[in-house]
Amino acid sequence: MCSAGRRQRVLLWGVLLAAWEAAWGQLRYSVPEEMPKGSFVGDVANDLGLQLPALPDRGIRVVTEGRTQYFALHGKTGHLVTAERIDREQLCRLVEKCVLRCELIVEGEMQVYGIEVEIMDINDNAPSFKEIEVEERISETTVPGSRFPLAEAHDPDSGQNSLQSYELSGDEHFSLAVQTGPDGDQRPELVLAKALDREEAAFHELVLRAIDGGDPARTGTARIRVTVRDANDNAPVFSQAEYTVRVPEDVPVGSVLVTVTATDPDEGLNGHVKYSMKKAKDMASHIFHVDAETGEITLLQSFDFEEGNFYELEVQARDDGDLFDMAKVLITVTDINDNVPEISVRSALNEISEDAPSGTVVALLHVHDHDSGANGEVRCSLDGNVPFRLEKSLEDYYRVVTARELDREQQSEYNVTVRASDGGWPALQSSRVLALRVLDVNDNPAEPAASLTRWLVLAVAAVSCLFLAFLLLLLALRLRRWRRSQQQQQLLATAGAALRGVPATRFVGIDGVRAFLHSYSHDVSLTADSRKSHLRFSAASCCDTLPARPPPDEPAPLLGDEEPASDSPADPAPAPVSSCGQFVSAKRPSRIVC
Repeated sequence: MCSAGRRQRVLLWGVLLAAWEAAWGQLRYSVPEEMPKGSFVGDVANDLGLQLPALPDRGIRVVTEGRTQYFALHGKTGHLVTAERIDREQLCRLVEKCVLRCELIVEGEMQVYGIEVEIMDINDNAPSFKEIEVEERISETTVPGSRFPLAEAHDPDSGQNSLQSYELSGDEHFSLAVQTGPDGDQRPELVLAKALDREEAAFHELVLRAIDGGDPARTGTARIRVTVRDANDNAPVFSQAEYTVRVPEDVPVGSVLVTVTATDPDEGLNGHVKYSMKKAKDMASHIFHVDAETGEITLLQSFDFEEGNFYELEVQARDDGDLFDMAKVLITVTDINDNVPEISVRSALNEISEDAPSGTVVALLHVHDHDSGANGEVRCSLDGNVPFRLEKSLEDYYRVVTARELDREQQSEYNVTVRASDGGWPALQSSRVLALRVLDVNDNPAEPAASLTRWLVLAVAAVSCLFLAFLLLLLALRLRRWRRSQQQQQLLATAGAALRGVPATRFVGIDGVRAFLHSYSHDVSLTADSRKSHLRFSAASCCDTLPARPPPDEPAPLLGDEEPASDSPADPAPAPVSSCGQFVSAKRPSRIVC
């Protein structure tokens, strides 16, 4: 009942401590460890002023760095709840204050809010000793008041729930003293309160109890068996009271980090020194090994600077007479640039309208580097000359926004490369590509109509020019034919006049113009073949209408004049003229040219 009541008080206190720092967009809550899945952490929707009906439509989700997602958002209530059972000792065994961080992503608004959840410790672990059976060997000549360090207990809980005190039970020869170390830890020591007598008692049985401050308290015990030995004059002495070493985090497993040495001037077994590691805090026994004979401290597993960068060991040198000396070994792990910056796309658009205003958010990115110092400082940039830019958001978040208006007619798709580089030497880089398609809007309405009109005008002009050229060519051909016809008629008239003795000038006048108009009016209405036939007919008619040559004593009539009516008998029929232009007379044939 007390444990349940304490848990409820801690939970209530965690809810009351939840606050939102508006300037930084941070939400802070606290929750006890070991809470079942789905337990309430905080009212995110209320603290951020989000409307519950709009939560699903706005694409709100919670993201936690790492493989395990410890928190989730309840879609109906807007509450932040636990997604997994949280063991504080497993997550934060090397730190006093355990804080888990996550982000609330609002995809519809491309917004991010940081959330910090402190995991409050509960007393779910009892103190424990590395060895529950301990043997101490003490000479019977040891003076009362001598102290012998004992192994410390370890409690993974924190604060009041961690180890608080030790108790010793046994006999009147021994008592317990507790020393406080520089880091605040308690170090139990066995104090010889009364001189030993091997003949009286060769062994002494003691019980060491470690107690934490929980409610109720938890305890752990170790049995101590003290063996009384014969006299030993000298104790081992370390060459240094404190050994300090700095090693890079990429030092290979099995490497010798440092060698401790102690000497004992006694002879035989009393001068034989053996080394051991007495302090097992911070799981040091799983990382380091001390060779009992040589004093070499080797590495059992790889360092990870991001998990631990400093270790303090206590090494003991003991002779066979159970006299000993203690020394400290301080190991500092230095960081190397062994982590590439990680780029995570929290939210991104696949399409964007070309009329989107400048500053429109197209992607929300999270950048993180597990290294420390300059090796963990990340700089981000965009490759190429693209119409986008980066804006720093909350802590390690960046927004990719439009730097200017887009034009789909110039470029319809973009592959935006985001590059992250750390400050190490040499620098490590990583990149992500964002594919974005630009959607068209009707921003060019007059161009199709204007283009069509322009082409129509050009087509009409071309057709008009071709038609005009055709008319001019046709008129030139008609004029040429007419001139040829006039020349032929003039030649015929000249020939006829010469035969009759009439000047040729009489045949050039009205009859010539009449013949041109008559020929042109017929030729325009006929096809090419019919025009050729008409020309042949006209030439033949010209020759056929030529009168026969009159007798020498009669005057020759003019061409084109009508014969006057006469009542006199008809003159003798003139000699026929053949269609080929052959003039036939009574006396001799004559040929004229039509």
